[in-house]
Amino acid sequence: MCGMPSPSAEETRVDQGRTIVRPADQDEVAAAGSELFGGRAGRWARLGDGPLTPVRVVALVTIGMFALGMVQKIPCYEWAWFRGATSQYTHACYSDIPHLFLGRGFADGLVPYFDRLSGDMQYLEYPVLTGAFMQVASWLTLTPDSDPIQQREQMYWMVNAAMLMVCAVVVAVCTVRTHRRRPWDGLLVALAPAFVLTATINWDLLAVALTAAAMLMWSRSRVLAFGVLIGLATAAKLYPVLLLGPLLVLCWRAGRWREFGTALLGAGAAWLVVNLPVMVFAPEGWRKFYTFSQERPIDFGSFWLVITQRTGKPIDVETVNTASVVLMVVFCAGIAGLALSAARRPRFAQLAFLVVAAFILTNKVYSPQYVLWLIPLAALARPRWRDFLIWQACEVMYFLGIWFYLAYTSGGDKHQGLPQEGYQVAVALHLLGTLYLCALIVRDILRPEKDPVRADGSDDPSGGVLDGAPDAFVLAPEAHASPHSAPAVTGPQVEWGAAPTRDG
Repeated sequence: MCGMPSPSAEETRVDQGRTIVRPADQDEVAAAGSELFGGRAGRWARLGDGPLTPVRVVALVTIGMFALGMVQKIPCYEWAWFRGATSQYTHACYSDIPHLFLGRGFADGLVPYFDRLSGDMQYLEYPVLTGAFMQVASWLTLTPDSDPIQQREQMYWMVNAAMLMVCAVVVAVCTVRTHRRRPWDGLLVALAPAFVLTATINWDLLAVALTAAAMLMWSRSRVLAFGVLIGLATAAKLYPVLLLGPLLVLCWRAGRWREFGTALLGAGAAWLVVNLPVMVFAPEGWRKFYTFSQERPIDFGSFWLVITQRTGKPIDVETVNTASVVLMVVFCAGIAGLALSAARRPRFAQLAFLVVAAFILTNKVYSPQYVLWLIPLAALARPRWRDFLIWQACEVMYFLGIWFYLAYTSGGDKHQGLPQEGYQVAVALHLLGTLYLCALIVRDILRPEKDPVRADGSDDPSGGVLDGAPDAFVLAPEAHASPHSAPAVTGPQVEWGAAPTRDG
C-alpha cells in the first residue's frame, strides 16, 4: 500500500526548500524524552543521512512495540483464552481472533458469507474485505485438522498477528511520509500505548492501514489512488467512508470539485469491486454486517451504556439508532460550518479526526480497539506529545477498566475486578480524553497560530491539491479576508506573525 521507494536523505531533510521539523526543538515533552537518547540534535546534525532514516527508525520502533504487545498477550496465548472467561480479563489480554477461529467456522473450513454457521450468528458479521483477511489467515494456519483445537487457535492468532504487524508498519510509515517535513511525528503512532495494547484484539488494523495509505496518496495529490484506497478501506470497515465528508467541504471551499469527484468515483468503484461478487452470489451473508450493526444492542464503552446503567432503564435499539444518527448529523453540520467559516481553511487531517471522533462518540458501542482508527489521524491533526499522551492515558485506563469490569461480572461470587461504578468512571475518562483532543483541534482551527503543523508557515501538508489553494467559497466572506488569496509562504517564518508556542 505504501510501496514506493524510501525517501532519500535530501528529501528527508528538505521539502520545498524547508528543513525538517525537529520535535525536540518545538515540544517540551519530546525534548525531555530525547534526553534518553543523548538530548536534542545539534544544529549541525545530518538528519536523514545513513541507514537510519526517519522512515526506517519509525518502522523498527513499530515492530518492536508491536512485539511487546504480543508479549503482553502471552498469559492468554498459553492458557487464559482456553480455561474459562475470567482469566483472560484479569490478565487484560483478551482477543476476538482465537475465539472466532472456531466460532465463525474457519476451523471447519466454512466459507465466509456463503456457508451458514451454527448458533445464533448465522453468517460472518464483518465487512467483505475483513472476511477475506480472516479467510487468508485461516489458509495460512497450517496446523493439521487432527491437532487439538487449542493449538490451531494459537496458530491462527499468531498468523493474524504477523499479518496485522505488517498493517501496523504500513500505518506508521504512511504517517511518516504524509507530512514530509515532520517525519518524526510517526513516533506518536509507533509509541502510542493504546496502539500496542489493542492491535491484536480484532482486525481493525487492516482498515486503518488502508486509510493511512489513502491519506498519503491524497497528500501527494494522487486523487484517484486516494479514492481507491478509501473504497477498499470501507470494504474492510465502515468508518473510512466518513473521510469523504470533510473532503467534500474542503473541496467546496477551495473549488476543487473535479478532484473530489474523481476521489468519490474511485472509492465507489473499489468498494463495488470487492463487494459486488458477494452481494450477487451470497446476498444474505453479505447483508449480515449491516443488519448486525442495526440490531446490535447498546454495548461497552458508549455513553448510552452509562445512561442505561445509571437510570436502570433500557433504551430501545431503534431509539438509540435514530438518536445516534441525529447526533452524528448535528456534529457533522457543526464541523462543516466550522470548515466553511473559519478564517483559515482547516487542514484535512484536522477535520478527518473530528468526524471519525464524532462517529465513535455518538455510536452505541465504543470498543477499545476503535482507538486505532484515531491514532494516525491524531498524529497528523495534533502532533503535540503532551496532549497526545494525556489522551492515550485515558485510553489505557479504559483498556484496563473494561477487562477488569468483565472480570468482575464474569467471576461469580468472587467479584474480582472493577465494579459497575468504577467502570462508568473508566468510560467517562475514555470519552473525555477523546473530547479533550477534539477541543484542542477545534481551537487550532479557530486560532491557527496554535497549530503546531502551521507554526512554520505551512498550509496543509496532508492537503494535496488543497495545500495553498485559494478559497472559492467562504461563509460570511465579508467577515474576513481569506489567507489563501496569496501563495503559501516558502520561508521558515511564521505565517501568522507569532513564534511557535510551547503550550500546544
